[in-house]
Amino acid sequence: MSDPQAVTTAESAVGRDKPRSLAGDAWRDLRRNKIFWVAAVLVTVFVVMAIVPAVFGAGDPRDCALSRQHDGPSGNAFFGYDFQGCDVYAKAVYGARNSILVGLLSTLLAGTIGLIMGLTAGYFGGWVDAVLSRGIDVVLGLPFLLAAIVLARRLSSDPSNNGFWAVIVTLGFLGWTTAARVMRSSVIASKNQDYVAAARMLGSGPARLMMKHILPNSTAAFIVVLTILLGTNIATEATLTFLGVGLKGDAISWGIMINEAGPNVRTAAEPLVWPSVFLALTVLAFIMLGDAVRDAFDPKLR
Repeated sequence: MSDPQAVTTAESAVGRDKPRSLAGDAWRDLRRNKIFWVAAVLVTVFVVMAIVPAVFGAGDPRDCALSRQHDGPSGNAFFGYDFQGCDVYAKAVYGARNSILVGLLSTLLAGTIGLIMGLTAGYFGGWVDAVLSRGIDVVLGLPFLLAAIVLARRLSSDPSNNGFWAVIVTLGFLGWTTAARVMRSSVIASKNQDYVAAARMLGSGPARLMMKHILPNSTAAFIVVLTILLGTNIATEATLTFLGVGLKGDAISWGIMINEAGPNVRTAAEPLVWPSVFLALTVLAFIMLGDAVRDAFDPKLR
């Protein structure tokens, strides 16, 4: 008769030795990474700020009165007032929505283009890969900021256009190249694996091979690149807006706040400092999150 305790011990040992997936190993490493938790908390705070700004007790960002121009911080306005007499705290909180939304949508656009280009080039190879790779090189050869200024200005030339979609399209069409290269490399590595060869022998066509077998095993590094790109796009939107070719009109964003506060920084520093702090923390949080996820998915760093 077998010993129940020995059986239980053996089952526990088998459970402990059960192989984990790449995602499982990555999550185990992330849970131990303090940088990941700091970045995750910051990202959560700013995303909630963008979705539900009222949670942070912000007032009406459009309630402005010149009689309060450059008044200092108070119980009604934690960061004081700007040159138009608007609550700087309220504008900084509400500015998170446009800044993060532009970064998110432009990253989705860039990711979609990069996914299609990288997956197609990596799988088919040959002349298809050569043509698409040269297209990537052409886009990489463009001076990014100069091209972004020209394209954003052209897309938002209509005076009634607040530049929202113009900035999204600009950042999306100029920022997909790194994601495409990473996806291409991952697909080339995955398509030569045994499970892909087995699926091909069983009659799977190119579309099924790419979507069911290659893509799910090639997205780890791709997602990391997009996470970092999201933070970069938020910073780039603020840069374009500061230069006068991004968001404009009645839009509220950190870039607009920095642009408007610049000429009056000697009179009142708060309207410039606080949106800059919010912007820096948001960009830093997404980049830290991307670095933490990259380290977790890289077996060489374990």
